Amino acid sequence: MARLIDTVAWVYVEEGRILTARSRGRRLFYIPGGKREPGEDDVTTLLREVREELTVTLEPGSVAHLGTYTAQADGHPEGTLVRMACYTGSYRGSLAASGEIEEIAWLRLADRHRTAPVDHAVFDELAASGLLR
Repeated sequence: MARLIDTVAWVYVEEGRILTARSRGRRLFYIPGGKREPGEDDVTTLLREVREELTVTLEPGSVAHLGTYTAQADGHPEGTLVRMACYTGSYRGSLAASGEIEEIAWLRLADRHRTAPVDHAVFDELAASGLLR
């Protein structure tokens, strides 16, 4: 039976590039976000994770569901899937790597191979809509 890792992520695109983050000791970038803590809903998790990872505050009223994607989880045994509910939203503050984040980067479609498998579908959908170049 497949194991499922349930996550949420913040999709932020600016000037044809998407905001990504890389955790300490990891090779691939990912769309910022993470796993729920007990009792959290998607938006609460998203607000907490973005604040912890990137030092900014998402504006709750601006958060909108973009889509949910599932793929093989990077760095986990075959058959371990990650399901990522993606949201857009505006933020306040200055973006900076924090906590377990070693680096943030603005990636283009050509950088898709530098991201985790579950992010590939997001890159493809953003590119198809003309948002990611």
